[in-house]
Amino acid sequence: MTDGASSSRAFVSLIGAGPGDPGLLTLHGQRALREADVVLFDYLANPELLRFAPDAETIYVGKKGFSEYISQEQINALIVEKAQDRGGQRVARLKGGDVYVFGRGGEEAEACALAGIPFEVVPGVSSAIAAPAYAGIPVTHREVARSFAVLTGNTKEGGAHYERLSGVDTLVLLMGVRNLTQISADLIAAGRSPDTPAATIQWGSTPQQRTVTGTLTTIAQVVQDAGLEAPAVTVVGEVVRLREQLRWFDLGSRVGGSLAGKTVAVTRTRDGASGLSDVLRSRGASVLEVPLIRFAPIPDDAPVLAALHGFGGWLLLTSNQAVTALFGVLERAGLDARALARVRIAAVGPSTARSLAERGLRADFVPSTPGARHLGSGLPAGAGEATLHLTSQLAEDDLQRALEARGIAYRRTELYRTEPAVPTENVLQRLREAAVVTLASGSAARHLAALTNQDFDPLALPVAAMGPQTADAAREAGFTRITVADTASLESLADAAERAVQTG
Repeated sequence: MTDGASSSRAFVSLIGAGPGDPGLLTLHGQRALREADVVLFDYLANPELLRFAPDAETIYVGKKGFSEYISQEQINALIVEKAQDRGGQRVARLKGGDVYVFGRGGEEAEACALAGIPFEVVPGVSSAIAAPAYAGIPVTHREVARSFAVLTGNTKEGGAHYERLSGVDTLVLLMGVRNLTQISADLIAAGRSPDTPAATIQWGSTPQQRTVTGTLTTIAQVVQDAGLEAPAVTVVGEVVRLREQLRWFDLGSRVGGSLAGKTVAVTRTRDGASGLSDVLRSRGASVLEVPLIRFAPIPDDAPVLAALHGFGGWLLLTSNQAVTALFGVLERAGLDARALARVRIAAVGPSTARSLAERGLRADFVPSTPGARHLGSGLPAGAGEATLHLTSQLAEDDLQRALEARGIAYRRTELYRTEPAVPTENVLQRLREAAVVTLASGSAARHLAALTNQDFDPLALPVAAMGPQTADAAREAGFTRITVADTASLESLADAAERAVQTG
């Protein structure tokens, strides 16, 4: 390694993303993503994991089956290029499953080593063990199987290769769906009984998981009849018989819920991990998080500090981001919550009030029905009293109109900026297949509508809106299939998503 390379910030984390369930990412992997300047992710890495890298440049380098979007050599070169760019960057290479289990991670590590770039390997949960486990099939069992081998579905080596594995109890085949007929024949020719139990699991560990069982003689036809395709894992061995006794995931609430088998797109900010996703997954949904907006700091804090200086009226905060941005301004100025001692604070709803409470402040007023118009109509202020609304440049004027109709003085100061965040092509492709899209704000509705092009019309999608104000914004943006949540809560928005799916 050269002195220049060792002194650079350049660093690469090769991260195993796990088999599909985002909860199977390791804590080390999550930390590496948070520190990344650039993330390169592939087809089998759940795009929801990108929420751990909200400010990073994201690049899709997916390869699906035999159709390569980008060659491995190009990926290796891109990793090196991005790590060396701008005087050195931290690159996260997010790979489905484990880095080294048929993931070509060794080639990527070699590329880093040859370029003199320091790197780390963050192992991931391989689909070779996770998919069978989620299907109720242990790859080993003291009374049934004391050994297992993981094989690629490549058939070039044929029966001679399988003869060397004659003493292995369980075989796990990755990337073998296309060649399953030949593989089965080769295994039988190598001495495996034609009646050996076999199972194929598609999209293991995700709500789309499907499992079929048969024998070495029948499994290829069973898979074809069921329409199973890659990504899939095939298990061959007596352990497959344990599935009926040990099934859990595809019988549990996570998959058997009211949204089982449905993809729900959750629109969110680029840097916001969505609690709604957890609620939807508990109802069986496959969640696609779609970052449509990002929050950016204002170029100068001086106007906010000037507006707060000497102010003694009502301070109006209409989002969690407003609370976060406000305390960011105070911290940069060397101040804390004591700077707000002279004001009374109104929060637009319980979620914003909780954000204040987490910072030691209790909201003086929260409307019984969340929303800017309800805040404006219910604020306990008299005519002539001053209000200061700290918000983004795209804030609706509902609050202003409600207050001015009551003779209450209204002043607005930009606290943060709301900017578009363009989803990746991979996310857009999955968005086309969503059964419903959730909208938590009017800006999310407008940004979703702006994705319209000749290949994609998001206005045709059914949407579930968080409250009447968001629903109105969705109608103005052109959406027609709108279901409104009864209350401003995550559970209620999930209920609305269910109703939207049921009505089609």
